[in-house]
Amino acid sequence: MPLPDPAPRRQMHTRRVTYQGYQRDDGLWDIEGELHDSKPVGIEIHGNTWPPNEPIHHMRIRVTFDETMVIRDIAVAMEAFPHAPCPDAMPNMQRMVGEVLGRGWRQTIQRHLGDVQGCTHLRELLFNLATAAFQTRSGVFGPREDGRPPAHLGQCLGWDFNGPVVERVYPMFFRWQPAQKNSVAG
Repeated sequence: MPLPDPAPRRQMHTRRVTYQGYQRDDGLWDIEGELHDSKPVGIEIHGNTWPPNEPIHHMRIRVTFDETMVIRDIAVAMEAFPHAPCPDAMPNMQRMVGEVLGRGWRQTIQRHLGDVQGCTHLRELLFNLATAAFQTRSGVFGPREDGRPPAHLGQCLGWDFNGPVVERVYPMFFRWQPAQKNSVAG
């Protein structure tokens, strides 16, 4: 379904974000993300000027991870940025090495790179990089070895434990409920 026709308007900004996933020959996986901000008109930001369509932000990131979704390496490039201190955030990205692309990902990013520890735009690239990693890595959508359902089940309407997709694709988890934890009354 397309969007409804918009009201009369003029374009003021373009942000392009892309992710590409790769399986490496050494058994690891790479996700490369790129963020590119530009404006169709020339602008000035704090004394710096940008001609029309020149990037204000152009940043790239490559995250290398293993079969268990543990980050093994991160490479970062800032090809365009608005302020001289921006590249100083790049070394802090190494704090993410050893972390797991999985549940709690946004909190992990915030813990290591939040506030002035990192760069807003590199954090934004990292936020959605995890879903690109799951789409790239084969086998991540199968049942877990311990018998629990795959991590993506119950995380959106399409993968509702009580819905038709889970009933068809993962019938063993249709209407699944997590085990209740025992509580000790005192």
